[in-house]
Amino acid sequence: MTLEDLGYNSSLEKFKADNGLSDFEAGRVVAEHKERYVVRTEKGEYEAEITGNMRFTAVGREDFPAVGDWVALATYDSDAAIIHRIFPRTSVIKRQAVGATGEIQIIAVNIDTAFIVQAADRDFNINRIERYLAICNDAGVRPVIVLSKADLINEQQVDEILEEIKKRIKNVPAIAISNRTQSGYDNLKKLIEKGKTHCLLGSSGVGKSTLLN
Repeated sequence: MTLEDLGYNSSLEKFKADNGLSDFEAGRVVAEHKERYVVRTEKGEYEAEITGNMRFTAVGREDFPAVGDWVALATYDSDAAIIHRIFPRTSVIKRQAVGATGEIQIIAVNIDTAFIVQAADRDFNINRIERYLAICNDAGVRPVIVLSKADLINEQQVDEILEEIKKRIKNVPAIAISNRTQSGYDNLKKLIEKGKTHCLLGSSGVGKSTLLN
């Protein structure tokens, strides 16, 4: 896998060169575990942590790496590295942290398209979709609505739900899919662009993991 496959582009390369980071390796944060990060590079994955200076100068949560960040890192072992710099972000998907007044929880950064997944057979709630749309709008991320588990209701009910979405929400694609039959997958795949970053948003149990797999 190349850096370009992960979304690396000429703007990121220019930032690296302009800021004296040529001696560092570029990588993308793919997981976070209490200020320890898994960073993927062309050479593989590294367990990484930030420098003491980055921790000392951080003002808030947004000054720490997040999933999706591009970072400059130095490796010091076969699978360990130190993050020295975070590249500029193009988008930040965030929300209010539960039980923490005023604290922001960053979900992911540098996302191009968010697939908002809601199951057709459960408590379908268009207000919930609109809350996710608000998050996408604040982040500057393109939203796509995905109605999952469409095989568990009849075709007329699927059409009625899609029509309800269309009437209430303008200019946002809405696709009905079935993870069991893979109906709708072709339409979904057309929206997935190489070199771009996509994420899945939705409540537990709506089929995100099955769709991702």
